[in-house]
Amino acid sequence: MGLRGKMQVIMQHVPSLTKLLFGLALAAGVALTTWYFRDALPFTGGVPAVAKEDPPQPASEKQTILEISVQARKNLRLTSQPARPQTYWRSLQIPGKLADRPGVSDRGVTSPAESVVTEIHISPGDAIRPGQRLFTLRLFSEYLQAAQTQLFKAKQETAIIQADIDRLSDAVTSGAVVRSKMIELQGNLRRQQILIEAARQDLRSRGLDSAQIEQIESGSFLSTIDVRAPEALPTVPLTETNADRVARTIQPVQQARFDSSSSRAPEFAFEVQELLVELGQQVQAGQPLATLANHQALYVVGHAFKREAPFLEQAAQEGRAIDIEFADDATDQWPELQQRFEIRHLSNAIDTNSRTFDFFIPLRNQSRAYQKAEQTFLVWRFRPGQRVRLHVPVEKLENVLVLPAAAVVRDGPEAYVFMQNGDLFKRLPVHVLHEDRQSIVLANDGSVTPGTYLAQNAAASLNRVLRSQAASGQQVGVHVHPDGTVHAAH
Repeated sequence: MGLRGKMQVIMQHVPSLTKLLFGLALAAGVALTTWYFRDALPFTGGVPAVAKEDPPQPASEKQTILEISVQARKNLRLTSQPARPQTYWRSLQIPGKLADRPGVSDRGVTSPAESVVTEIHISPGDAIRPGQRLFTLRLFSEYLQAAQTQLFKAKQETAIIQADIDRLSDAVTSGAVVRSKMIELQGNLRRQQILIEAARQDLRSRGLDSAQIEQIESGSFLSTIDVRAPEALPTVPLTETNADRVARTIQPVQQARFDSSSSRAPEFAFEVQELLVELGQQVQAGQPLATLANHQALYVVGHAFKREAPFLEQAAQEGRAIDIEFADDATDQWPELQQRFEIRHLSNAIDTNSRTFDFFIPLRNQSRAYQKAEQTFLVWRFRPGQRVRLHVPVEKLENVLVLPAAAVVRDGPEAYVFMQNGDLFKRLPVHVLHEDRQSIVLANDGSVTPGTYLAQNAAASLNRVLRSQAASGQQVGVHVHPDGTVHAAH
């Protein structure tokens, strides 16, 4: 094709090319105009303009209601109770332990004279009654033998002098014997009676009873004696004063008695805590043979720092009730402990190692007995050395809401409780005034309406469930009104 032919073909396609260029220019103009006036348009990219001005908040910031099924509440052991304003005592938490009461809990059994242990009738752990036989001793004390001999001789001399008085009484009346002789005999009789009474008292101080003393007076000297359990201690009042202690006149170590009677007290008085001698061992007068224990009356001993002394002193003066947590106490296996605990006294000495001082609270213990292999054993609810935690009230807070510690969950600076409405739980922010291991005290500032039911535990679990449901975007605990509005459950 020549040049002329090619020009003719190009001229035939000019109208089509012009149209194409015009279309491209028009599209570019529309796009530019749309971009320039984009803020005035009702929609941009299919999203309402209002969405840009008020973007939706995260669901976790809006949602405060969660739904918990009955089964889930049982799994959490979730309980709810109405919130009631009350008075609460802020308390100090002080560690302590249980200890025996000196002069009350333990009793020592001692030997009355120099002797040899021939029989031991008890074992550690045995429960014993007053008057029960503990040891049999063979006496070889020269002093005790001399005391028996003196008593017997004085008794015989008395009988001889009394016989002379009876024989000469008629002769003195008739004048055959001078009255001075009768006066001399009566004086000798009184001297022998004084010796008899002194010997009796000496033997009683050694632990012999009236029957044994009469046996010695008849000429049957004692070569062996039975050491028996002492009488039970009188009941110690919980609020014992110094006058009460003086009136009781209880010695730290009381001499065991040697009563051969068969009478027995109906209740156990002691248990054998420790044996201090062996068979065949020679013992001296006053040497301990065994230690008996009765843990009915104990002390709760608290260990406080010096800066806490003013609070403890005020609590002791005002007789404030002390709350005590006993470590490893099986409360379901013992009767309810119906006792009010108060501080009896404070120690005035500070331990050089721990830099603490002690204060003392009386405790009345509980016990029960069981039989095994024809032996009786005692089990005490509280034992010396057991650890305790003391809550001493120091400040009174009135018109507050008190919940268990597990009823409140913290999320940063915020603290929340959960109000129950059927299967729904609503999270409410609260103001915490005080908290400890057991309780949390909330201000009654209107955040929680008195009488509303609040979850008493598992608040941390409920808060985790709420976060999980909020993160999933699932709206729970809401309903739609006929007008189309959506509201949370009332």
